[in-house]
Amino acid sequence: MSREYPEYPMVGVGALIKKDGSVLLVKREHEPGKGRWSLPGGLVNLGETMMEAVKREVEEEVGLKVKVVGLIDVFDSIVYDDEGRVRFHYVIIGFEVSLIGGEVRGSEEASQVDWFKAEELRGLKMTSTTKKLLKDYLLMDRDDQ
Repeated sequence: MSREYPEYPMVGVGALIKKDGSVLLVKREHEPGKGRWSLPGGLVNLGETMMEAVKREVEEEVGLKVKVVGLIDVFDSIVYDDEGRVRFHYVIIGFEVSLIGGEVRGSEEASQVDWFKAEELRGLKMTSTTKKLLKDYLLMDRDDQ
């Protein structure tokens, strides 16, 4: 099934990775949110648990091995086109994870990867899902861009 104009919602995972008072973000190379900063993550594969998916996605996208600490939130990310049709629809499951190994690197999906302190996030062009997931942890205003 295509990610664009899907027949039903797709399940995605995102990982909040913190280190020394900073959070790891990636710059998205694909829609939705192309060119915006996001938490590392991706889609859950058939037969894969959500926790397996978040660990796999983080390793594939940024080269880090992580352990799941807990659930942050679950919500919908729906993007409509100009005609009002659903262009993208994801059910996003956000997890807090802790580092257990690896070296940070970019990938095809995320050419830029960087650590940001809370005060550096204001004004950063982030995806709406990333803003939602960071809000509870970093006391960010969802409408701040």
